[in-house]
Amino acid sequence: MRPGIRHFIQFIGGPLRDISPVILVIVFFQLVVLRQPLPNLEALLTGLVFVVLGLALFIRGLEMGLFPLGEMMAEAFARKGSLSALLAFAFCLGFGTTVAEPALIAVAAEAAEIAGKGGGIGNSPEALNDYAFNLRLTVAVSVGVALVVGVFRILKGWPVHYLIIGGYLGVVILTLFAPPEIIGIAYDSGGVTTSTITVPLVTALGVGLAATIRGRNPMIDGFGLIAFASLTPILFVLVFGMVMH
Repeated sequence: MRPGIRHFIQFIGGPLRDISPVILVIVFFQLVVLRQPLPNLEALLTGLVFVVLGLALFIRGLEMGLFPLGEMMAEAFARKGSLSALLAFAFCLGFGTTVAEPALIAVAAEAAEIAGKGGGIGNSPEALNDYAFNLRLTVAVSVGVALVVGVFRILKGWPVHYLIIGGYLGVVILTLFAPPEIIGIAYDSGGVTTSTITVPLVTALGVGLAATIRGRNPMIDGFGLIAFASLTPILFVLVFGMVMH
């Protein structure tokens, strides 16, 4: 087998193996349970090829670009020794990657539409846009704050589980006082913030920073930033709902 063909098979083999369980489940329920042929088989196969190639290119791009970039910037900031610059970079990274997250935009727009129909806010386009924008801004700021806290934790060596437990205790307490209409949105906001761009950059930042600082273990101290990025939006959106309502 030629080296080019072998390399291509290895290139797409991993993504194809990863999505194969999903394919098997769909095919099984469609053919065995529903007992119906797959509709538009040609289009489905074409889409499957695009998914495999796209996933392979995305993973390769992470390995070549985002992971080295995050680790390089973390190492550069650590060597520079500027705490304010490092924390400012962490905040801007969290804010910038979250405010433009498509999933967050969709959730914020849907929340504004439902709030307008339910009478929670005005049903005019201006009121809906303001509500959706403020919700997005709140979540983006919360992720920026989360990365600042996470980076500071790595620098100080604080145990991550104490901060996570304390944060979720705060979530439980705020849930008791927040309007019922905002609780579900707040909990969903914690999930939509972890996007395909945020996760690799944030992970690389934490691991690179922990690997650079003496006395820090990348396996123990380098991970946990994603947990903060999922926790703080819940807190901030609950407070946002209490203020707005």
